[in-house]
Amino acid sequence: MNANSLHRALSAICLLGHVAAVSAAETPRTGGSFTVGVETEPNTFNPQLNGQAKADVTLRNVWESLLARQPDGSFVPWLAQRYQASADGSQYRFTLRRDVLFSNGEKLDAQAVAENFRHTQDARYCAGTSLCMMGARINSIETPDDFTVVINLKQGYTPFLSFAAALEILAPASWRSAQLKSGGKEIAGTGPFILDSYEKGLQVTFVRNPNYRWAPATAKHQGPAWLDRVTYRFLPESSVRTGALLSGQLDAIEGISGNDAGEFKDSSDFIYQHALNTGTPYSLYLNVDYGPTQDVRVRQAISSGLDIDPLLKSVYRGERTRGWGITSPVEPLYDKALEGKYGNQPDAANRLLDEAGWATRDSEGFRSKAGQRLSIEVIQAQATVRDQRDVLLQAIQAQARQRLGVDFRLRYVDSGTYAEVRNSGRFGAIANSNIETDGIDIENHYRPISQGGAINYSRVNDAQINALLDKAAGTLDVAQRRQAYSELQNRALIQLALAVPLYQPEDQIAAARYVHGYGFRSFKQMPENAYEVWLSDR
Repeated sequence: MNANSLHRALSAICLLGHVAAVSAAETPRTGGSFTVGVETEPNTFNPQLNGQAKADVTLRNVWESLLARQPDGSFVPWLAQRYQASADGSQYRFTLRRDVLFSNGEKLDAQAVAENFRHTQDARYCAGTSLCMMGARINSIETPDDFTVVINLKQGYTPFLSFAAALEILAPASWRSAQLKSGGKEIAGTGPFILDSYEKGLQVTFVRNPNYRWAPATAKHQGPAWLDRVTYRFLPESSVRTGALLSGQLDAIEGISGNDAGEFKDSSDFIYQHALNTGTPYSLYLNVDYGPTQDVRVRQAISSGLDIDPLLKSVYRGERTRGWGITSPVEPLYDKALEGKYGNQPDAANRLLDEAGWATRDSEGFRSKAGQRLSIEVIQAQATVRDQRDVLLQAIQAQARQRLGVDFRLRYVDSGTYAEVRNSGRFGAIANSNIETDGIDIENHYRPISQGGAINYSRVNDAQINALLDKAAGTLDVAQRRQAYSELQNRALIQLALAVPLYQPEDQIAAARYVHGYGFRSFKQMPENAYEVWLSDR
């Protein structure tokens, strides 16, 4: 093998690895401070109410769940020592570890866990989150002894364990705290780090939990974290994060733009990794209840007329993966048959718009009918503007005007306005993605709002889709679930054109060579907390 071939091979290993390479001769060291530049500042430090997937990299340092996931998606013990499910999937029994303490000194027991599940049944608490969808399915919660929790569902529900593996457990005192909604030091968790300080708009710092002894089965070591302290600096711009790492101001960064990836890929000074997330692609969800998108022909024209591939190549320099379905390619329920089945058919799209009555053009080239322009307001929450999504939306806006004569009006809103707009239903489209697995992402987006569809942005309530959702959620047979979701996706994306998938979210991380153990969470493949991280000589 020549030098160039060897270099390429080593680079490929760095790209595919989920943890930083560590020599067999090196032993993890205790101590030190680790500083990471991150793209997203949590909008709340209550992990149950935080809907920002990118905030998990910080929040998972403090709060943990009953179960963890293996790379293949299977469940392994964490705060629960073991679990049992009834044959019909309607009852789940969790036996808890007996040695777990919250950072405020409270003990993790059956009552503490039960209270967390009870709050998922409180719509005033969990409104707008997927927790309400889980809570609505719970019939009763039992605590037969101090370390056993039994969840009885109203009927069998296959994705329940995924919820249980995602529900971060809060300490009992949290429910009495004035910080419950905003989060803070009083909202204690069981994690390897403890929230030390938070400077809004700047950074958050965590310190090692010296009592930590209950890492999940997926962990590579047990006991306290190696690091003394970890700080996450909030740096929304990719170029700023990149510059800070290159200049030695940071030890690692996440969220690397396509333009900046080349700075780290082939560098001997850094380790670069990337991985696709689970969940739904970043998509445009088209509202069936309001404005021009009420007409299925308009929705089909948008879906079939846009050509997404060249936009992704332009914005991300080939560093992102096109989305096609409503699950991620890394999930068992992904339907590869959807790839290439729609899009880049401008002639057919324009015929559909003519048939829908939008045949006239105004002075600026936009389609109009009865004096009204074909305008669609696209809502994007400011809190989830990341990964150059604003640039991508601008490119889509320009292409829609040029190819179709459609006026996409982009509107970026704060969290409060976002909730108001969603609840009112007065919008044309919402741009969003989701990381939930095992069909939860599909349920979130396509269940009727009245049945717990927390992020049903298309506001669909279709009998055929509802029946397929029930079928998939009611069977443990993976093949049957895959078939049901395949039919559902064909109905949702091809026939009804409820959404236009754009790209599959992924995470990218780069770290200096002296950083070890910084990698991705198994299965969901998002940047993991700092539990395994240790530092060698710089």
